Amino acid sequence: MTQKLDDLQASLGQVRVVSLDAEAGRAVIEYRVEQRMCHSGGVAQGGFVSGWLDAAMAHAAMALSGGDVTPMSLELKVSFFAPARPGLVTAEGWVERAGRSTCFLEGRLLNPAGEVIAKASSTARLIPRARVEARTRAEIE
Repeated sequence: MTQKLDDLQASLGQVRVVSLDAEAGRAVIEYRVEQRMCHSGGVAQGGFVSGWLDAAMAHAAMALSGGDVTPMSLELKVSFFAPARPGLVTAEGWVERAGRSTCFLEGRLLNPAGEVIAKASSTARLIPRARVEARTRAEIE
């Protein structure tokens, strides 16, 4: 499991988790936009932008739960305001509202100047992490 997580983080260009706030349900993650992630004119492909925002929002939900749940996206909406270009970007995610099994999340992506270049909202189902991991192990074997 850990190797796959490390591979995913590397694929997304994760530099570091800047902060996790369990009490507030917030997460901040720094990513490096690489040329391999870009299409015409050095603009990051929208799937990467969506992935960065989705990851930050998921980390916020996991922080709030103490790491006991795996948030599974039911819906994800991303609005793009400006291009993400090669260099560092910062994804912020937070829990807007959480219930026992559903969580409403929001996030934003900032360029190095602190300007918002994309925003996202998501609805996630909160599934106990142990159940997700057990099912994954069973499917692999």
